Amino acid sequence: MTSSSAVPGTVAPSSPASSFPILTRSPPCGMITVMDDGAAPLRLGYSVGYWSAGPPPGAAEAVRLADELGLDSVWTAEAYGSDALTPLAWWGASTRHVRLGTAVAQMAARTPTATAMAALTLDHLSGGRFVLGLGASGPQVVEGWYGQPYPRPLERTREYVDVVRQVLRRDAPVHLDGRHYRLPYPGGQGKALRPTVHPLRPDLPVHLAAQGPRNTALAAEIADGWLPTFFAPRTSDAAAELLAEGFARRSAHLAPPAAFEICAGAPVALGSDVEAAADTLRPMFALYIGGMGSSTANFHRAALERLGHEAACAEVSRRWAAGDRAGAAAAVPTDLVLDVALAGSPAQLREQLGAWERSVVTTLVIQTDARALGPVVAALRG
Repeated sequence: MTSSSAVPGTVAPSSPASSFPILTRSPPCGMITVMDDGAAPLRLGYSVGYWSAGPPPGAAEAVRLADELGLDSVWTAEAYGSDALTPLAWWGASTRHVRLGTAVAQMAARTPTATAMAALTLDHLSGGRFVLGLGASGPQVVEGWYGQPYPRPLERTREYVDVVRQVLRRDAPVHLDGRHYRLPYPGGQGKALRPTVHPLRPDLPVHLAAQGPRNTALAAEIADGWLPTFFAPRTSDAAAELLAEGFARRSAHLAPPAAFEICAGAPVALGSDVEAAADTLRPMFALYIGGMGSSTANFHRAALERLGHEAACAEVSRRWAAGDRAGAAAAVPTDLVLDVALAGSPAQLREQLGAWERSVVTTLVIQTDARALGPVVAALRG
C-alpha cells in the first residue's frame, strides 16, 4: 500500500456484480452508512504506510485514534527501510479493538515458516486481531535488496501460502516439495517439524496484495482477502469477474467466498476543493508512476495504464526521467487522481465515497498523513 508520508493530504465509481459474495463474517467495526439495499456497509481502515527517513510523525497517536474511533483495521508496510511487523507490534500494543494487518509483509524478506511464526505470535499477543497481508513486491526490491530471483511470482506465492497455512493449522509436520520452497531440506539431517506454539487461530486470515489479473484471481483462490493498490470503483464488475475465476478453484477447506475481504488502500486528501486537495496527491502519483520499480517492470504504472491513463503515465514518466520532479507532478491529471483516490472538501469526499460504497470493496483503507486521520474520518462519516 501507499505510504502515509508519500500521501500527505492537506489536513492530513460502478455496482458490484450481482453474483459477487459480500463479506458477512468480520466484526462490524468502522462502518459507514449503507448506500444500497442489501449491500454490506463499507468499513474504514488506516494505513500507516512506509517510512521515509524515520517514523511518520504522529503515527503512534494515529494508531491509537483509529482504535478509539472504531476503525476496522490498521495496516503497516515495508519496502527496503523499516519493516512491517515491528511497528505493528509496538504501536498495536496500545490498542484494544482494531485489527492489526500487514499491507504488506514481503515474501522475499522471510522464509514462509518465519512469517508464519511472526503471524501466530502477533495473533496471540493481540488476542486474535492480526491479519497477515503478503505481497511478492517487484524485481527491483526482490533482486536488488533481498538478492533473490523474481521470476514465477505466482507459483512462488502459491507455495509460500501453502507453507504458512500448514504452520497455522499445526495438524502435521510442515512438508513441501516445491520448486521454490522445500521442507525439510532435501538430503539434510533435519526432519519435518510442526510449531511448538499452538496457534490461537488455525484460520488466521491471509490476504494477498495483487494488481495484475492473474494475481487477483489467485488471491480469491488461496487467500482470505485481496489488498488492491490503485483500485478504481468503476472497474468493480471486472474485479468481481476476476475474483469469481479464483473462487471457482477455491478449496472447500478454506473460508467460503462470502467471507472474502477486499481491503483497498486509497489516498485521501482533505482540502478546500478538489483541485487543491488533488495537488497534495500529485507528487505521490508522480513517484509511483515515474520512480518506482525497475527499468522494465513498474507494476504501479501498469495498473494505472490498465485504467486507461497510458498517455498521462507516459508524460509523467518522461518528465520524471528527465529529472523534472515538479513537472512530473504537474502532469498528473485530476481525473487520474479521482479514479483511485478521494480528494476535496468534506462534502466532496462524501460524494466520492458513494462509488466505493457501491463497489466490491469491503474496507476502504485510508492513506493520509497520520495527523490528518481524525479530520478525514470525520469528513467521510459526515
